[in-house]
Amino acid sequence: MHSTAAFFSDIDECEVSDPCSAECLNLPGNYSCLCPKGYKGDGLKTGSGCIKYNSSQSPLLINISLGIGIGIGLLLVVIGAWWLQKVIKKRKAIKRGENFFKQNGGILLEQQLSSGEVNVQKAKLFKSEELEKATDQFNVDRILGHGGQGTVYKGMLVDGTIVAVKKSKNIASGGKVRQFINEIVILSQINHRNVVKLLGCCLETEVPLLVYEYIPNGTLYQYIHDQNEEFPLTWEMRLRIALEIAGALSYLHSAASFPIYHRDIKSTNILLDGKYRARIADFGSSRSVSVDQTHLTTLVHGTFGYLDPEYFQSSKFTDKSDVYSFGVVLVELLTGQKAVSLTSSQEARGLVSYFNHSMEENNVLDIFDAQVKEEGAPEETLAVANLAKRCLDMNGKRRPTMKEVAVELEGIQKASDVQLNLKAAEHVPNVVIGHWDDAVTSTDSTGSGWDSAAASSTDVQSILSDESG
Repeated sequence: MHSTAAFFSDIDECEVSDPCSAECLNLPGNYSCLCPKGYKGDGLKTGSGCIKYNSSQSPLLINISLGIGIGIGLLLVVIGAWWLQKVIKKRKAIKRGENFFKQNGGILLEQQLSSGEVNVQKAKLFKSEELEKATDQFNVDRILGHGGQGTVYKGMLVDGTIVAVKKSKNIASGGKVRQFINEIVILSQINHRNVVKLLGCCLETEVPLLVYEYIPNGTLYQYIHDQNEEFPLTWEMRLRIALEIAGALSYLHSAASFPIYHRDIKSTNILLDGKYRARIADFGSSRSVSVDQTHLTTLVHGTFGYLDPEYFQSSKFTDKSDVYSFGVVLVELLTGQKAVSLTSSQEARGLVSYFNHSMEENNVLDIFDAQVKEEGAPEETLAVANLAKRCLDMNGKRRPTMKEVAVELEGIQKASDVQLNLKAAEHVPNVVIGHWDDAVTSTDSTGSGWDSAAASSTDVQSILSDESG
């Protein structure tokens, strides 16, 4: 009993020795010092005792503050690394853009512009991001066509403008760079309603980009050679398109600030706009020359079937070389046949020789397109055929100028309009048509008829000076 009582005996240290500076809690065989709220420490008189602390410095708040501080620090590190990476990436992009600008002839363009030798309209310099967005990253579904100079995509700018973006082929070699810059300079000088307008370019990309106004109705080639019943190419349209092309070429040769030779006139380079007006495109091979100067080149440019034989032999390109190519297009409009066709008979494979042979045999009407035969008066279609024959003369000096061609076509068109009015008047009662007969049979002072191209100077001027859309 004694040992059991001894086992349960306990000394109250709080009462015996009072070791705490604060409240003392007696425990079996031990004790604990409790600091009041707002204090911290061991509570012993012989220890640190109880020290008061502010509520803002509570352990929980300290831990929270420490966590927030670490989090902010890490966030700043991440943001700093992201910003630094972005700066480095931007600098690399700028440097790469500068290299591409030089590679794509930017310095050459600046030299030409600063030389004062060319008078150019202000063309916009597009950012690559803007054109990538406009063409949906140059999606294959946006491709309008492929040409000798590159691929053309349909795009829409942020302001809703529909454009054609020409993604040029690799032009790393010096000759191709000059050809590309040449197209920019040439197009920037032209402001004519029958010439596709250049809106701007982008040189800060691996492959240079040209931005043109969008011409919606395809090429003349498609309408001549892939005819559909829904939209036939009437004789009236053919004659008007021929006149529009001739007027534009006449402007390029004689009315622009510098004579401009296109050097690749063909039906695939003639586009039709929303009103089916002809628009000359693809000036990659064009040249701007001084007045009364031919362009001598060591490399012949052009398309087989449209290429001036005289230019091919001499390498001297003149305005009459464009006249020859136009003559081929004129024969295409008349016959509906391709310049070169390997599927045709041996005699008809080369359109020019086939046409010339038919003219010599006096059976050219037989090779005309069915639409031309049906709608065009024989005297009108033969007048155009005779004009085409003169354009295709092997001797360039004997060919007419494009100004003369435009005047003659306008005379033919006016006579065609008179014939249409006569036919319309035949079905209207009580209409006096004598003055129309006078118009058809009238001659100029030389005694030649309407097909002698004796249009008034006012009419000629209306063709050449109409430079706005």
